[in-house]
Amino acid sequence: MNKFKRYTVTSALPYANGPVHIGHLAGVYVPADIYARYLRLKNQDVVFIGGSDEHGVPITLKARKEGVTPQQIVDRYHEIIKNSFKDFGISFDIYSRTSNKIHHQTASDFFTTLYNKGEFIEKTSMQFFDEAENQFLADRYIMGTCPKCGAEDAYGDQCEKCGSSLSAEELINPRSVISGNKPILKETKHWFLPLDKYESELKQWILKDHKDWKANVYGQCKSWLDSGLFPRAVTRDLDWGVKVPLEEAKDKVLYVWFDAPIGYISATRELTKDWEKYWKDKDTKLVHFIGKDNIVFHCIIFPSMLRHEGSYILPDNVPANEFLNLEGDKISTSRNWAVWLHEYLEEFPGQQDVLRYVLCSNAPETKDNDFTWKDFQTKNNSELVAIMGNFINRTMVLTHKYYNGIVPEPFKDTEYEKEIRSEIKRIKHSIEKNIENYKFREALKEVMNITRLGNKYLADTEPWKLIKTDEDRLKTVLYYSIQISAISAVLSEPFLPFTAEKLLKMLDIDKPEWDKAEDFDLIKSGHKLNSAELLFSLIEDDKIEIQIQKLLRSKEMNELEKKTVLPQKDTISYDDFIKQDIRISTILEAEKVPKADKLLKLLVDTGIDKRTIVSGIAKYYRPEEIIGKQVCVLVNLAPRNLRGIESNGMILMAEDKDGSLKFISPENACGNGSVIS
Repeated sequence: MNKFKRYTVTSALPYANGPVHIGHLAGVYVPADIYARYLRLKNQDVVFIGGSDEHGVPITLKARKEGVTPQQIVDRYHEIIKNSFKDFGISFDIYSRTSNKIHHQTASDFFTTLYNKGEFIEKTSMQFFDEAENQFLADRYIMGTCPKCGAEDAYGDQCEKCGSSLSAEELINPRSVISGNKPILKETKHWFLPLDKYESELKQWILKDHKDWKANVYGQCKSWLDSGLFPRAVTRDLDWGVKVPLEEAKDKVLYVWFDAPIGYISATRELTKDWEKYWKDKDTKLVHFIGKDNIVFHCIIFPSMLRHEGSYILPDNVPANEFLNLEGDKISTSRNWAVWLHEYLEEFPGQQDVLRYVLCSNAPETKDNDFTWKDFQTKNNSELVAIMGNFINRTMVLTHKYYNGIVPEPFKDTEYEKEIRSEIKRIKHSIEKNIENYKFREALKEVMNITRLGNKYLADTEPWKLIKTDEDRLKTVLYYSIQISAISAVLSEPFLPFTAEKLLKMLDIDKPEWDKAEDFDLIKSGHKLNSAELLFSLIEDDKIEIQIQKLLRSKEMNELEKKTVLPQKDTISYDDFIKQDIRISTILEAEKVPKADKLLKLLVDTGIDKRTIVSGIAKYYRPEEIIGKQVCVLVNLAPRNLRGIESNGMILMAEDKDGSLKFISPENACGNGSVIS
């Protein structure tokens, strides 16, 4: 820990085209926050850097879809993401954004330095071009049939159905996402980072110098290096992003993978005038927290950029996590299969630490893991409430009951107290070792072992009996229980900051220093405690059921989206159309037609007359619920006999993708007989 003078901790910049979900939190932001909080408690000089990634094709696509500008999209989601992180307790020293002027300047200067050093390769190639829109098409602007699995909506860089990485040229029947037209190939020039040239130095730096990296990170890097590296473009033909600082490339921008990691540097420049010591001093430890989909960028590409710019340090570690699934299915923003942070904060007010606890205890550190709402409930009720909350509450209640909330003077330590001191020391050192090795799940288990130890201590010593038999022993037991409570407040803070703060207020003490947590004299005898409060509350079944039903509705909507819309019918003439006489009408009476499951007999007021209509809607509406409903009726349809009843007209219905029928009704009440035209 003392090897470095300071620490620069970064967390992957989330795309500002949607909110943050639990997959992002478990993979990146909760572990990064635990690490940064721990370093601060150890009195280390640390900056924790975050920000929104506001460039790239997904943002322009979303803006085009919504009919707004890319800036409006990133402004909206940057605020949602920034506020969600703040309310969730992610303790960034700065949360910046890549649309800031300081970032554009930093990224531009970085490119210029590499360009002037002759690091880039200039290459002219053929790229897809949309003639109707008069623009080159980035990978995500091209869709077609996947050559691997046959999915018809594969993107030019990836098929989201089978997960294969693709190039736009591989797509079968490519089409422009913008116009829908078939694109042509047109010549364009771009600048490339020659990763193949850096291959030998990367092999030395990663495969020999960083064998201590997590197995998933090391393994993915080795796979890339063993397969051979190729030059990678650093510019794109787009109008949204950091402009390339070359006169001959004024219509191009920096590729988002090039400019986004520079966002860590620009954010630090924004934070402090002493930013260089966090990026250029060899005594600084640089740690990137990312998800596994960003390993290649942070372990191979960004370090190559830093190394060949010449003045920057390289990352000491890149502790990437795997993916978190949701209820057995891959989290998907497009399918709304996610638990969104901003919605969680609204629906579970004051329970930030419950989610932090569950995501850390279930973190996908070595393999993909799964979040379920039932497990969320169980971990809260059976662990946070029953273990940590139970011990703290019993300690506080007993101290108030027997000593009016005043910390008693201990009488005499026994072997039991000596064992507790020794075990707390072991737990503290284990927490430190696990955090420093990025094993946050194991560290959290040890945090919970503090109050597990406390619960066993109370169960074994039975203070409620000692009040009658040995009050000196009782004072010792409660004194130690209060010290264990204070130790828990200190050592749990990186993981459960809101709980730690609440517990410190109950104990009425300032936050002790981390290294004093094993001293067992954090609270002196004679100190008055504040009133006892529950640290956690039970989460009931009905609250969990609401969340499960919410996900089921998303699944149902996704299934409906897959259903094919019926094709357009044959073209009719205007004269055919105007022959239809459609009127607003009100249903006066409704009853089932005997021996006909699908039919209802209706009496409707058309404004012209009152007439009987037989309609096949009995599966979708009960007679009593549609009386008084205004509907649209085709009144000049020839009469038809249905089950012995003459039906004079037809009610207009909409058939949904699931086959159900719904009334077409006026938005506001209209007079019967009003003509639909």
